[in-house]
Amino acid sequence: MPMNPQVLPWTPPNNEDVEALPAGKWWDAVRAQPTVGERAVQLLGDETGAVIQDKHGPLYWLVQVGSATSCHLRQVRVLTKLTDECTYLGVPPVSWTEGPSTHWRVPLSADHYLTDAFKLWGALAEADRAALGPVPQGRQTCYRCELPTDEPVIVDVQHGGSGAGRTVYACPPHARAYQRDVVAEAAAMRRALNRGRAR
Repeated sequence: MPMNPQVLPWTPPNNEDVEALPAGKWWDAVRAQPTVGERAVQLLGDETGAVIQDKHGPLYWLVQVGSATSCHLRQVRVLTKLTDECTYLGVPPVSWTEGPSTHWRVPLSADHYLTDAFKLWGALAEADRAALGPVPQGRQTCYRCELPTDEPVIVDVQHGGSGAGRTVYACPPHARAYQRDVVAEAAAMRRALNRGRAR
């Protein structure tokens, strides 16, 4: 059913294709990767505003301009107008409500326009912890690409047989690819148990 444009303070201007619109003019946008974004949509339920999902998977919430610029989470970015540059978001026509192309995951309506940034951040933080585990302190090096990351994810804690083990970190893209070596873990645990019995 077509929406009455009079009920909304803003509607996408293009009815035929995705259009790049500047963040920081009518709204800012909060982008989350699917691992975190999908869970946040569920956590917010009816309290979510409109959500755009692009064809590559990330989700974008529209929030009041300036309301989310001080928040930082793994796999989450805020799109806003910066002093020296503009950031753009691909906005689909209002009628595009199904994928696989860029579409409104939560359709734009009078009841679902801007999301409250505080509630969104709470849902994203909970989704971040559930999907990626505890947040390590400080910058760490990714086990795979061997580059420092400001968004480290703990992918493994390796226990030493007689001393301290080590924590394995990954950047968010490589965290999903990490495979634990369960055979090596079982062998290390058995060695630790045998040493304990021998004492």
